[in-house]
Amino acid sequence: MLFKQQALLRQKLFVLGSLAIGSLLYLVARVGSLDRLQPICHIESRLAPPGLPGQIPLRTLQYKRGLLHELRKGNASREQVRLHNLVQQLPRAIIIGVRKGGTRALLEMLNLHPAVVKASQEIHFFDNGQNYARGMDWYREKMPFSYPHQITIEKSPAYFITEEVPERIFKMNSSIKLLIIVREPITRAVSDYTQVLEGKERKNKTYHKFEKLAIDANTCEVNTKYKAVRTSIYTKHLERWLKYFPVEQFHIVDGDRLITDPLPELQLVERFLNLPSRISQYNLYFNATRGFYCLRFNIVFSKCLAGSKGRTHPEVDPAVVAKLRRFFHPFNQKFYQITGRTFSWP
Repeated sequence: MLFKQQALLRQKLFVLGSLAIGSLLYLVARVGSLDRLQPICHIESRLAPPGLPGQIPLRTLQYKRGLLHELRKGNASREQVRLHNLVQQLPRAIIIGVRKGGTRALLEMLNLHPAVVKASQEIHFFDNGQNYARGMDWYREKMPFSYPHQITIEKSPAYFITEEVPERIFKMNSSIKLLIIVREPITRAVSDYTQVLEGKERKNKTYHKFEKLAIDANTCEVNTKYKAVRTSIYTKHLERWLKYFPVEQFHIVDGDRLITDPLPELQLVERFLNLPSRISQYNLYFNATRGFYCLRFNIVFSKCLAGSKGRTHPEVDPAVVAKLRRFFHPFNQKFYQITGRTFSWP
């Protein structure tokens, strides 16, 4: 009899323990999902100081991640959109470049901020004549759903080097904020080459070595017709943008520093966008296996960038590197002068 009572007691304790663990796991998941969920009322003390130029009226916002996910998939009803006061807004800030400078990492990291929503794909509206001809309504429909006080950001790196884009963006919004993320020009050019090389190798196609593309065989000078080199002449492209926008509407992000120490760069962007400081070290953790920082949205949800990021670069002939450094040096100095930001590029 005593043995049966002990067995029954153990069974009851097991059931109660299972219920307690299940409830705890539910609460953890619930808290995690609420970490960026429903918008709550104004909390003035949490907003940026009033009176900043171009200050955007913000609430302390937390995402309904599940609902926004359904909206992105097209599964949410019009009634849900209406009830939650969600809209598709034109971007108030655009990451216009530079290709292989870290545009995807920057966009994903800014999306940590509760007042920012991102367009998931590169839309190529302003640099693609066929897309541009579809009109502004088509462009707006490509934007994510958001709350009215959130900022929508998109990124298309080809914007920076495409001649027609500055005027087209100016016609949409002459006061838009423009983000440019740059890396040391030679590093960026080699990264550009590496991405193209990988694509060729997947298709079993041959491709010239970087040195042969970067140096003109006839003149032995730097080949400015090679796109990877031309894209890294940042000042040439920026000067075209400055015909339409004042330098104050640009913010230059250090793409090399975003890899090694991202938080200070993100805090500078928050200030540029007149956003209250929300991104903290908690949101960024270093993944030793990947060699990059990953993103933590809450205690449940985190993500790392795609495996294609951080490709191994080929070794480049030191003589070619030296020639490229001499070539880029005057352009870099002018870029520092225009933007007011100096980098430790050799």
